[in-house]
Amino acid sequence: MWSSTLIDSDKSSMAASHPLSDWQLHCARRTVFHGGVIAYPTEAVWGLGCDPWDPQAVERILELKHRPVEKGVILVASSVDQIRFLLDPLPRSLQAEAERHWPGPVTCLLPDVEQQVPEWVRGQHHSIAVRVSDHPVVRALCETTGMPLVSTSCNPAGRQPARTIWQVRRYFGNQLDWIVPGSLGGNRKPSRIIDIVSGKQLR
Repeated sequence: MWSSTLIDSDKSSMAASHPLSDWQLHCARRTVFHGGVIAYPTEAVWGLGCDPWDPQAVERILELKHRPVEKGVILVASSVDQIRFLLDPLPRSLQAEAERHWPGPVTCLLPDVEQQVPEWVRGQHHSIAVRVSDHPVVRALCETTGMPLVSTSCNPAGRQPARTIWQVRRYFGNQLDWIVPGSLGGNRKPSRIIDIVSGKQLR
């Protein structure tokens, strides 16, 4: 199993647009490409992530969280281009509604018209939850892997999402393949979830 140490939050590298070292990115990329599960800081809480097209990796995350597959999980991306395949089948008005929230801490429910996202990510829903993040670590991870990643809160069901690397390790210990160092963003609550078809805010 992989592990890491948390780098100091006041180091200049954390404030840069590319906050991770080449070695840290290499380890994260290799872990994801080999079906591993990573923990990483997001806008408000620590998240668990993996390759969304790897059923075994997603299954591991669901088992760690005790989360039923029917609920589905969120995808996070570094740019609109990374999830363009989900936007293109939609009417331009819905594309614009989603894009006006990004990049930022807002998760949009997009109709998966052509069922391009696997059912182990989508769950029992006809829509997929997607966020284009402005968090530098999240963006770096999605850019280095070249794809959206699974993003679900780092906690077992019924427990509070981890807000420190200590909580991440207390919850999951050496069950994770890599812990990506970094700091949380400035948000106090997990991302809002908005259904772009109905306009309703679900969280």
